[in-house]
Amino acid sequence: MSFSSEVKEELSKINNFSKKEFIEAELIGYLLSANTKIEKKNIEFLTENEFNIERIYKILFKLDIEYEPEIKGKTYTAKIENIGLRKVEELKKEEEKKALVRGIFLGSGSINDPNKKYHLEILLNNKDIAQYIQNILKESGIKTKILEKNNTIYIKEGEEISKFLAFIGAQKSVLKFEDIRVMKDMRNTVNRQVNCETANLNKTVGAAVVQIDAINFLKKMKKYEELPDPLIEIAELRIEYPEMSLKDLGMHLENPIGKSGVNHRLKKIIEIADEFKRGN
Repeated sequence: MSFSSEVKEELSKINNFSKKEFIEAELIGYLLSANTKIEKKNIEFLTENEFNIERIYKILFKLDIEYEPEIKGKTYTAKIENIGLRKVEELKKEEEKKALVRGIFLGSGSINDPNKKYHLEILLNNKDIAQYIQNILKESGIKTKILEKNNTIYIKEGEEISKFLAFIGAQKSVLKFEDIRVMKDMRNTVNRQVNCETANLNKTVGAAVVQIDAINFLKKMKKYEELPDPLIEIAELRIEYPEMSLKDLGMHLENPIGKSGVNHRLKKIIEIADEFKRGN
């Protein structure tokens, strides 16, 4: 089962049927979703999600609204007459607004597997409704964006998706989403650290290769012994510890010096070797 279906299954089991004003608000949400067709006196809601259709059937039953169920292939349909429900502007209570958004998400919302990417979207019937729902969410501190070409509200930030799921009452899904988000962030942090350490190691090793080549060249040309003692001391350490950082090399000296001092000595060795190469 997809994460999106898990969320809808959880939402479909919310037991608030004793409060008719809330389930009416949820029904209004369903009917504002992009999966609803309105033709004259008839309203038709279509879905392929079994939890979805079970929920709307229960709501219609509790509101004493007659409906005609139908199944065509994988698509479930609920047909009702164009009854007199409240307008969205009349839903003033916080719980009514939450129910409205919950119904809209159940009606035509989806959410990606958070292990792969963060993306939640809801397709609405028109631009005005999309903006109205966006404002409701904004009032609760949930940031969303609207894709105007198809009246889609969408969220791509993990924290905002988590707040949205909490807003519509999907508490178990919030916990699962947050667990995945924490683990994902930890993996990303570890990967960044490993990549950074690998890059630094590669840089150190690359520089060490150049330094050791210069040292070996001077030995081959019988010029190594002519180097000043401080240069020979650092050269011996570099050959013994090719992967060691400049800072650690400096700490291994008889009289420890800093990173810049080590770098200066090794650069001097390379310069001396380059001078002999040019002279030859």
